[in-house]
Amino acid sequence: MAKIVITKKLEKEIHKIFKKESILIFQLMLNLENNPKKGKLIGTIGSIVIKEIKYQKYRLYFITDGYKVKFLKTNELNDLIIKFVRMSDKNNQQKVIEEIKEVLKKLGKEGF
Repeated sequence: MAKIVITKKLEKEIHKIFKKESILIFQLMLNLENNPKKGKLIGTIGSIVIKEIKYQKYRLYFITDGYKVKFLKTNELNDLIIKFVRMSDKNNQQKVIEEIKEVLKKLGKEGF
């Protein structure tokens, strides 16, 4: 079972936008504990993979270790950490993806 980490900034943003519906968002995010291969691949920076999951018109972006996700079976992913870092709507999707890539290039996954 993978471990899910959500940045404080993203958590506040989700509560602000979705209010009561934020419970559904967090459940969607926590479902990745049991199915860490879920999500659409957006890009890679070194061994770090950027993926997204969708909720209505919003995208939730997370980073994880690409090597482990690609080559290990789901039941072997006990020490995998999935870190949710950003959220966007359809209009500023590309801008947010570029920002995530820039932070990863400069600071690595510790930048979040």
